[in-house]
Amino acid sequence: MSKPGSTPDSWHRIAAVSQLRDDEPYPAMLGERPIALYRLDGQVYAIDDVCTHEFARLSQGFIEDRAIECPLHQAKFDIATGKCLAAPATVDLNRYAVRTEGDEVYVSTESVT
Repeated sequence: MSKPGSTPDSWHRIAAVSQLRDDEPYPAMLGERPIALYRLDGQVYAIDDVCTHEFARLSQGFIEDRAIECPLHQAKFDIATGKCLAAPATVDLNRYAVRTEGDEVYVSTESVT
């Protein structure tokens, strides 16, 4: 099953829903790209796992008010949109379409704008 604008090859199983914890980042790889999954209020989101300011894994940061804070310099990003919310970062993160089928979480390799 594919979404408009995507091919069946663009969807990859990343995790089981049962592996995800509310308000706790889940680091993963989407091919060669580090991403993180987040489950907030029952919805699963996928965004890049590397801060756009300086190399740091956001999945090692802190979640507050539906945002992830970089553990290195405290830049913040909206988990649902990837939008940069606080300096020193100024560039948004890529976000990815997510779908669940039963207990399986699939993420598309094509970023969502």
